Amino acid sequence: MRHHLLAATAMAAALIAPSIASAANYTVWVHGRNTSGNTQPGNHSYFGYWGSASSAAGVNKRAANWDGTSKIADQNYRIRDALDCYCTGTNFCYLAGHSAGNAQIGYALAQYGTSTRTKKNATPNASGVCGNATGSAAGTQSGWNIKWVDIASGAAGGSELANLGHWAVSDPLTGDLRTATMRALYNHNNTQGKWFYMFAGSKGTAYSGALPGQDDEAVAYHSTGGVSQTGSFCNPGDLFCDGDLGTGTTGAYKGSTLIKLYTNHTVELRDNNEAYNHYSNGAWAGIVGPVRQDIATYAL
Repeated sequence: MRHHLLAATAMAAALIAPSIASAANYTVWVHGRNTSGNTQPGNHSYFGYWGSASSAAGVNKRAANWDGTSKIADQNYRIRDALDCYCTGTNFCYLAGHSAGNAQIGYALAQYGTSTRTKKNATPNASGVCGNATGSAAGTQSGWNIKWVDIASGAAGGSELANLGHWAVSDPLTGDLRTATMRALYNHNNTQGKWFYMFAGSKGTAYSGALPGQDDEAVAYHSTGGVSQTGSFCNPGDLFCDGDLGTGTTGAYKGSTLIKLYTNHTVELRDNNEAYNHYSNGAWAGIVGPVRQDIATYAL
């Protein structure tokens, strides 16, 4: 079921459930790799990585900023802090991630998605930590209240650019982004039942020839499509590939063999026209653009 239908169902339920009228929905954005310092870790109001903070980007939008260069495991507490803030108690969240933000969300769900969380009051301090809920709202719960997840150019399957040292940098995250490392980092099938809607760009360039199949200059379709194996996957009709990346939950082909997507993953957008590259450029650009539009329409 497409997530806008789920959103409509949730809105209808809210109209007939006055007992939860005080509940709020939030949209939490999780950015990817960033070596320019254009992040403010713990500041949930700063959207410099993405674009103008005045742009429509989902109900009660918040930014789960992290340093953008450390290993996933070392900075994942920043994402968990944001999920605790806005996705516990009577509050629910829509999540949006870009590039390595895909891995940050997936890691949080797989590693901590059934852990005991203290219900929070959605009011963060300067470090991005919210106070505990009080009164009848206080208590604990298992995991987080998440509706669904939109992913722009997900790097949870890793990138061959990291494998081959094309990113000649020393940041620890690049080590995580190797394809074998990233795919072994956590159980990608364990999404706690939450659906990941994958938006896969394919506006590559000459130097991205190191990437197999269709790519967006930084990550190939095997990762951005949520495919459970690496491979050279393309748009229909393109030559010199293992096979096509299907839309929806179809999967991808290696010759006549169908390779499944990870559990609860679906390809929402396959960039047949090669229109979207990887980069948001601080302007909601590239493949981030259609994700922002989708979130603005359905994260209500």
